[in-house]
Amino acid sequence: MKKLFSVDNTSNTIGVALLIARVGIATLMLTHGIPKLNMLLADAPVQFIPIMGMSAEFSLVLAIFAEVICSILILVGFASRLATIPLIITMLVAVFFVHAADPFTKMEAGLHYLLVYVVLLVAGSGKYSVDYLLNRKS
Repeated sequence: MKKLFSVDNTSNTIGVALLIARVGIATLMLTHGIPKLNMLLADAPVQFIPIMGMSAEFSLVLAIFAEVICSILILVGFASRLATIPLIITMLVAVFFVHAADPFTKMEAGLHYLLVYVVLLVAGSGKYSVDYLLNRKS
């Protein structure tokens, strides 16, 4: 019973929690990014929302960079803090521009992603990451 209420802040426990968060959020975001990449590579005209005066194609490329490239970096734990920044910006745009007029349920997923990305920005990638291996060697 004591174990249920203990506050275990060991390096290993936090490392495992960050690994689960990184792999989970990156995998989930890739399910949004890969279809966008397929849309860009298709011969059909791009149908994407132009944001803040950018063309639809440029907005799509930025979203793909964040959702695919940055998610892969987070997945392996390489430059994780840096990789969260484009994803945080993308989620802010999704929540406050794309879904601003929608009901809260449409914004909720973007807010969940945003919350996890902010945690990863603050906490870093953890013990089980490429970042950790590179820092340990230097």
